[in-house]
Amino acid sequence: MKSPAREVTEVMAALWLATLLLFATGARADDLPEYRLKSAFVYNFMLFTEWPAATGNTLNLCIYGKDPFGAEIDGLQGKAVVGRSIALHRKATGESLKNCQAVFIAASVMGSLPNILESLKGQSTLTLADSPGAMRQGVALNMGVAQGKVSFEANLQVARSAGLNLSSKLLRLATEVQQ
Repeated sequence: MKSPAREVTEVMAALWLATLLLFATGARADDLPEYRLKSAFVYNFMLFTEWPAATGNTLNLCIYGKDPFGAEIDGLQGKAVVGRSIALHRKATGESLKNCQAVFIAASVMGSLPNILESLKGQSTLTLADSPGAMRQGVALNMGVAQGKVSFEANLQVARSAGLNLSSKLLRLATEVQQ
């Protein structure tokens, strides 16, 4: 029997998944600002990721490099993710990503992607981007815009090697899943 708190969590998760489904299948990038949509994707990525128990009560979401989101992502500050809350941090090039549970790697630092990913090895960090080819280069979840719609691809092996489990509900919405 499920506890009432678990049922509420599952209902909330289902609502957010429905929102993500709407974005993935029908929301056009030109209907809403692109990075408002991508902020919603980032939230759903975090919501539908199973984090290790040792993660703690706060999920540090770090934007690394030149922030393309601007104020669009600020709404995630303090937002609940299955018993945890998001703390948003903007990190300049060269700053440590050691305490980040999720890192959005901006296009401005993609030239340093191998070094960034190497610095995150051994950590339970969900890597995110919106740069062509990033998923094949080792980023767990990579967003894109095709035919005016925001979509994403997933590198399941990368997520698993970081000790993270991506929900099958999330993976069903990906345009490509690399095993």
